[in-house]
Amino acid sequence: MSSFEEAETEETVTCLHLTFYHPGQDEKMMFRCLNFCKREQLRADETAKFGRDSSVCHYNLMDTRVSRIQFSLQFFRKLHTSEYCFEIKNLSKKTKLTVNQTELGYLNKIDLPWKCIICFGDYQILAEIQEGESTDYFETHLHLAEAPLLQERCLPSLQPIPENGISSSFFLSQGKSPTEIDENEL
Repeated sequence: MSSFEEAETEETVTCLHLTFYHPGQDEKMMFRCLNFCKREQLRADETAKFGRDSSVCHYNLMDTRVSRIQFSLQFFRKLHTSEYCFEIKNLSKKTKLTVNQTELGYLNKIDLPWKCIICFGDYQILAEIQEGESTDYFETHLHLAEAPLLQERCLPSLQPIPENGISSSFFLSQGKSPTEIDENEL
């Protein structure tokens, strides 16, 4: 047998990809202490903390509006399964944290969905979990977004335009409601 055949089977490691965005990131440089585009390995029992206190947080955000410890991510295995997940906990007494549309107050925690947007203040973080098998470690891979991850809330909502090209606002302006018709009737 060759050494290749006798080698240990390589385990894949669960990786949490985090893409950060803040509208003032170019001027304020609040992400200057984050290590982008390089995977970091953490022990499975470590809690990844995000905030501005470098003595407590592994991931530092250089912004006085960020709490000393803003939030934490804990790696865990779901009970009675082989599925690995992350739990997110809001550790800020002053700022609510939202995960997709779920709002978390101080000390509230939920399981992190496989793909979601985490928001607090003007910060937007896209979190994506890449599955792995290792029980000893997990990895983080940080990225920086050039554009907002969420659309601005003040933009008017766009109405879908049906295939016939007639907008529903046309019917509403005439006091009629749109009706569904078979495309063969046109």
